[in-house]
Amino acid sequence: MVVDDFGRVINPMLIAGQVHGGIVQGVGQVLLEQCIYDDESGQLVTGSFMDYTMPRADDFPSFGLSFNEILCTTNPMGIKGAGEAGTVGALGCTMNAIVDAL
Repeated sequence: MVVDDFGRVINPMLIAGQVHGGIVQGVGQVLLEQCIYDDESGQLVTGSFMDYTMPRADDFPSFGLSFNEILCTTNPMGIKGAGEAGTVGALGCTMNAIVDAL
Protein backbone atom coordinates (compact mmCIF):
# COMPACT_ATOMS: atom_id res chain seq x y z
CA MET A 1 0.00 0.00 0.00
CA VAL A 2 1.33 3.41 -0.99
CA VAL A 3 -0.08 6.70 0.32
CA ASP A 4 1.01 10.01 -1.21
CA ASP A 5 -0.05 13.64 -0.97
CA PHE A 6 -0.30 15.30 -4.38
CA GLY A 7 -2.76 17.98 -3.39
CA ARG A 8 -5.79 17.95 -5.69
CA VAL A 9 -5.50 14.91 -7.95
CA ILE A 10 -6.69 15.80 -11.45
CA ASN A 11 -5.95 12.50 -13.23
CA PRO A 12 -5.65 9.53 -10.81
CA MET A 13 -4.63 7.12 -13.58
CA LEU A 14 -1.57 9.20 -14.54
CA ILE A 15 -0.58 9.63 -10.90
CA ALA A 16 -0.89 5.87 -10.30
CA GLY A 17 1.39 5.17 -13.27
CA GLN A 18 3.93 7.73 -12.07
CA VAL A 19 4.04 6.27 -8.56
CA HIS A 20 4.21 2.66 -9.82
CA GLY A 21 7.11 3.51 -12.12
CA GLY A 22 8.89 5.43 -9.36
CA ILE A 23 8.68 2.50 -6.96
CA VAL A 24 10.02 0.14 -9.61
CA GLN A 25 12.88 2.56 -10.31
CA GLY A 26 13.72 2.89 -6.61
CA VAL A 27 13.75 -0.86 -5.99
CA GLY A 28 15.82 -1.33 -9.14
CA GLN A 29 18.40 1.18 -7.92
CA VAL A 30 18.86 -0.82 -4.74
CA LEU A 31 18.78 -4.36 -6.12
CA LEU A 32 19.89 -4.34 -9.76
CA GLU A 33 21.58 -1.22 -11.06
CA GLN A 34 25.34 -0.84 -10.97
CA CYS A 35 28.05 0.57 -13.19
CA ILE A 36 30.87 -1.87 -13.90
CA TYR A 37 34.19 -0.71 -15.30
CA ASP A 38 36.91 -2.80 -16.89
CA ASP A 39 39.84 -3.19 -14.47
CA GLU A 40 42.43 -2.82 -17.22
CA SER A 41 41.13 0.03 -19.37
CA GLY A 42 38.67 1.78 -17.08
CA GLN A 43 36.09 1.52 -19.87
CA LEU A 44 32.45 1.35 -18.81
CA VAL A 45 31.29 -2.23 -19.44
CA THR A 46 27.61 -1.71 -18.58
CA GLY A 47 27.08 1.22 -20.92
CA SER A 48 24.02 -0.02 -22.79
CA PHE A 49 20.61 -1.44 -21.93
CA MET A 50 21.93 -4.83 -23.10
CA ASP A 51 24.42 -4.87 -20.19
CA TYR A 52 22.78 -2.65 -17.55
CA THR A 53 20.04 -4.35 -15.55
CA MET A 54 16.93 -2.30 -14.86
CA PRO A 55 13.51 -3.55 -13.84
CA ARG A 56 10.40 -2.75 -15.82
CA ALA A 57 7.07 -1.75 -14.34
CA ASP A 58 5.55 -5.05 -15.47
CA ASP A 59 8.15 -6.97 -13.42
CA PHE A 60 6.23 -5.91 -10.29
CA PRO A 61 2.77 -6.85 -9.06
CA SER A 62 0.01 -4.31 -8.67
CA PHE A 63 -0.22 -2.60 -5.31
CA GLY A 64 -2.69 -0.33 -3.60
CA LEU A 65 -2.41 3.42 -3.97
CA SER A 66 -4.23 5.97 -1.88
CA PHE A 67 -4.21 9.76 -2.07
CA ASN A 68 -4.03 12.00 0.98
CA GLU A 69 -5.36 15.18 -0.63
CA ILE A 70 -4.09 18.16 1.33
CA LEU A 71 -4.55 21.07 -1.05
CA CYS A 72 -1.56 23.27 -1.80
CA THR A 73 -2.17 26.86 -0.71
CA THR A 74 0.31 28.49 -3.11
CA ASN A 75 -1.62 27.89 -6.34
CA PRO A 76 -5.30 28.28 -7.23
CA MET A 77 -5.80 24.61 -8.24
CA GLY A 78 -4.34 23.17 -5.03
CA ILE A 79 -2.09 20.77 -6.95
CA LYS A 80 1.40 19.49 -6.06
CA GLY A 81 4.08 17.69 -8.06
CA ALA A 82 4.26 13.92 -8.43
CA GLY A 83 7.51 13.47 -10.36
CA GLU A 84 9.74 11.40 -8.09
CA ALA A 85 7.31 10.51 -5.31
CA GLY A 86 7.54 6.73 -5.74
CA THR A 87 11.32 6.69 -5.96
CA VAL A 88 11.87 8.51 -2.67
CA GLY A 89 10.14 5.96 -0.43
CA ALA A 90 11.17 2.86 -2.36
CA LEU A 91 14.90 3.24 -1.69
CA GLY A 92 14.58 3.33 2.09
CA CYS A 93 11.85 0.68 2.24
CA THR A 94 13.86 -1.77 0.16
CA MET A 95 17.07 -1.27 2.14
CA ASN A 96 15.24 -1.57 5.47
CA ALA A 97 13.58 -4.79 4.31
CA ILE A 98 16.99 -6.23 3.39
CA VAL A 99 18.50 -5.21 6.75
CA ASP A 100 15.53 -6.68 8.63
CA ALA A 101 15.82 -9.93 6.67
CA LEU A 102 19.50 -10.27 7.55
